[in-house]
Amino acid sequence: MLAGIYYGSAYGGSTTSILVNLPGETSSAVTCIDGYQMARQGRAGPALAIAAIGSFVAGTIGTALIIVAGPAIASIALKFRAPEYATLIVFALVATAALARGGLVKGIGVAMLGILFGTVGTDLTSGRTRFAFDLPQLYEGISFVIVAVGFFALSEIIMSANDPDSRNVFKVSTGSLMPSRRDMRDASPAILRGTAIGSFFGVLPGAGVSIAAFAAYMLEKTISRTPDIFGKGAIQGVAAPESANNAASQTAFIPTLTLVIPGSPTMALMLGALMIQGIAPGPRVITDHPNLFWDLIVSMWIGNLMLLVLNLPLVGLSVRMLRIPYHWLYILIMGFACMGVFSVNMSGFDLYVAAFFGVLGFLTVKCGCSPALFILGLVFGPMLEEYFRRALLISNGDFSVFVTSPISLCFLLLAVGTVAMMVIPGIRRRSTFIAQNADEA
Repeated sequence: MLAGIYYGSAYGGSTTSILVNLPGETSSAVTCIDGYQMARQGRAGPALAIAAIGSFVAGTIGTALIIVAGPAIASIALKFRAPEYATLIVFALVATAALARGGLVKGIGVAMLGILFGTVGTDLTSGRTRFAFDLPQLYEGISFVIVAVGFFALSEIIMSANDPDSRNVFKVSTGSLMPSRRDMRDASPAILRGTAIGSFFGVLPGAGVSIAAFAAYMLEKTISRTPDIFGKGAIQGVAAPESANNAASQTAFIPTLTLVIPGSPTMALMLGALMIQGIAPGPRVITDHPNLFWDLIVSMWIGNLMLLVLNLPLVGLSVRMLRIPYHWLYILIMGFACMGVFSVNMSGFDLYVAAFFGVLGFLTVKCGCSPALFILGLVFGPMLEEYFRRALLISNGDFSVFVTSPISLCFLLLAVGTVAMMVIPGIRRRSTFIAQNADEA
């Protein structure tokens, strides 16, 4: 039952992300970038269908990986320690900033702003509160749900109110609600690549589905021959992250079952459920409890099949939501957003926080920056700080710990190389321009 709920939630966030730009969880935030733009263009049906198909394919392959190579993959994950995780997050932030709208400088700036807001609350190491301004509501930090609702949903309402011409951008496709052959041809490689990335990040304890989704999107934009279409309704921008988060959700069971290392609070709950039943997870769980292991594998496949069966026929019903007139649609979005924000902590203070991030999201877009980078910094910032400090504790303050490990050094070199690839062409263009002006003078 818990596993079924887990699979369903891994997919369910894509529906609101695509239709109303409202991510239900961290990993769904990246789906908003292109999924919502497809909905605005009258292609919500293909976007929802590709999300369902990609999730099914990724879940099936992820389940097969658990059967075939679970213990072997888990042993590889053991090689990742605090330095490797810290440099991996640095590379992810730099690479995503380099590929995002607005350029490298704006991208890094927005990501750093997200990291700054991620430090709000009580420091788990020292026990001191940071940037809480003596407000008890901020002692536990800022909830992702509140930030996501403000940055995506409320900011969209503000932008629509600021630009009356954008109020009628919602269209409902009069053609097929299923993907065309071209859509499938464009999305199929992205689904497979997203599945591979999600499977890899899923077995890394602590990495979770969020990094997998952002990494898959980043890869698709990097290797695309037409990167300019991303952020404007590229179907690959929906297929890759949705496949990645579902694959990561499946393979996350590998370290949980075989290494007793939960990669997320949800996986920790799964461990607790197993222990309540008197089952001790570990390397021998497959041989000691074969009935449990194979029942879980079967439930994964049935769960993914049910997602496909339930969601594809409902694509038409979901798309009809966009027939609702603008003034009703956005009132409903505002109402549900406020109810969701209030239900997190049952606090009216959170509504003011959401409104603040709604204005901040509006200003971010107006400045030509990507809101997704702020969310990325908010999510990965606390993780980066934790792994960075843990690495320094292990090395007694020696920063060389980040370059002595081959894996960590590789991620740092990739980050430096990404910055160089973005900066060097600009320097060359500037040098050429100066030389041309000198010749003319």
